[in-house]
Amino acid sequence: MTGLTLAGGCAAPSDPAPDRAQGRPQPAASSATTTPQPPPPASVSANELGQVPVLMYHRITETPTSVYDRTPQDFRAELERLARENYVPVTTTEYATGNMDIPAGTHPVVLTFDDSSVTQFSLNANGEPAQGTAVRILLDVAARHPDFRPVASFYVTEPVFGKQDNQRTLRWLHEHGFEIGNHTKEHPTLSQVSAREVQRQLVTMQQEITSAVPDARVRTLALPHGISPDNEELARSGNFEGVQYRHEAVLLVGASPAPSPFSQEFDPLNVPRIRSQGDSGKGAKFGSTSWLDKLAANPESRYTSDGNPERISFPDGTEASIVESAAERAHPY
Repeated sequence: MTGLTLAGGCAAPSDPAPDRAQGRPQPAASSATTTPQPPPPASVSANELGQVPVLMYHRITETPTSVYDRTPQDFRAELERLARENYVPVTTTEYATGNMDIPAGTHPVVLTFDDSSVTQFSLNANGEPAQGTAVRILLDVAARHPDFRPVASFYVTEPVFGKQDNQRTLRWLHEHGFEIGNHTKEHPTLSQVSAREVQRQLVTMQQEITSAVPDARVRTLALPHGISPDNEELARSGNFEGVQYRHEAVLLVGASPAPSPFSQEFDPLNVPRIRSQGDSGKGAKFGSTSWLDKLAANPESRYTSDGNPERISFPDGTEASIVESAAERAHPY
């Protein structure tokens, strides 16, 4: 277990939650509102040492050309399934740092998008997410399911969302609670380039993001092709021409759920993902439909929140697997 940063108290993200239908920030809750106490962990079978599905998407298109593509209808159906099964989206950074403040009895899911395809996100003439894009579909599903947070993590590379205005698109995402992560400037296989080039690729893409959104922090990386540089630590941190970067998590292409960030199995340099895929086709047994079926059939294996970000709850007898730095918040039951 290396490099996990636990935020004290696991406070909710500082960005305001997006409005479910329009993607606008909601007003802050009244200070007079009494916050209900979460139920006893046992009553919701809480297990915050369980597995977390980190789902990987690329293009959302009516004409798929590879196993990495999904139709808008398939994408919507998968989101609807996640909502029905009490999954709540969190960003990669929220997952990796343990800041998953979600209701008791629900399960975190991380929605990740590689390659900054225009099918994932574009803005229409009115400055709203275009119909048929992943962001528009996510907002529509969230409007139907109020507990389903419309957040995701976008791993951008050149061209960013089809050469749209970066200040317009990236700022919209940032202001509406979406995470913008690094996917390198030119999408090379990092094991095939020099250490200097690895750092150049990461710094120059980070600079492009922060030039468009100066208040954004680039905190996570999705490896192109899922391949680490020869010096794996350069995926975590480094610098180029005096500009530094540091990532809380590095995402693989992977084919399994990710471990809890409180588990000794958690490795921030090698976070596995699950390709979004139906129940047929090459590699379907490693895809999202298959894994969501397995998690539904074995609910004790998945991360289930206790609703209290101040503690980490799990069934008695499994505490041996908790990371030492989280032990003071451990709550076996």
